[in-house]
Amino acid sequence: MTQHQPFDVVVVGSANMDLVARVVRLPHPGETVSAHDYFEACGGKGANQAIAAARAGARTAFIGAVGSDAAGDTLRSAFIGDAVDVSMLATVREPTGRALIGVSDDAENLIIVVPGANHALSVDHIDAAAALLANAKVVLVQLEVRLAVVQRALELAGRDTIVVLNPAPASELPDEVLRHVDVITPNEHEVALLGGASSLVARGVANVVVTQGARGALLVTRDGETRIKPFAVTPLDTTGAGDAFCGVLSARLAVAGGLAELALALRAAAVAGALATQTAGAVPSLPAWAQVAAALQQ
Repeated sequence: MTQHQPFDVVVVGSANMDLVARVVRLPHPGETVSAHDYFEACGGKGANQAIAAARAGARTAFIGAVGSDAAGDTLRSAFIGDAVDVSMLATVREPTGRALIGVSDDAENLIIVVPGANHALSVDHIDAAAALLANAKVVLVQLEVRLAVVQRALELAGRDTIVVLNPAPASELPDEVLRHVDVITPNEHEVALLGGASSLVARGVANVVVTQGARGALLVTRDGETRIKPFAVTPLDTTGAGDAFCGVLSARLAVAGGLAELALALRAAAVAGALATQTAGAVPSLPAWAQVAAALQQ
């Protein structure tokens, strides 16, 4: 599949190697705790969301950057293994990004991201992928790459392309970015930093989806609020749950009716996010569509 063929979902974002330590509880500032388990796995919000979309049945391409190192090779292989197109995955001089993750036994996490190659992704890289973005059904972005890169990607999205923005990590967003966004998916902390859901609606984002963990999600539009019911599970590790939500949401918008079917897409996304908490790690936890579909029938 070449970049000139249309994709269901094109993801612009980060790719990291996750270094994960499991602990009884997360440390307080200045405190050292011992881990009882450690593993490394592919991650990064962009990579997670691209693989989640692909596993949900969407023809998916990824635009990002990795280093010329073993971690970059591992990430590239992971994309290919899940049938994610990597024709626009750049290899740069900077080392592949890393995420240092602590996960407690009650499934809470603490994450420090080292951007590395992700911050070497440039506007020139995005311009080279213009055809990919213009023909996509859905363009999905986050904020672990530079804001100028995100803005350029949204400018190049096609007129009929649905744009989904996961504003993580949260930062101030100019109107020049928000005016391109059809669906924004902050969590409760992020939406507060962005001024609240009603403020985002007033600034022109038609659909604000606030993810709320075990309580599901809340869709806020000019017409009011709609509760997205949670799928009840006992979590093991919440790392990657939000990315499963965004990836599956984008996949279902692309393959199952677009924004007219947003409520159904959000229900599938909520189920996917819950299922992702049942497996340790980010990419390893992302569910296949068959698992999500079976859970939706319960």
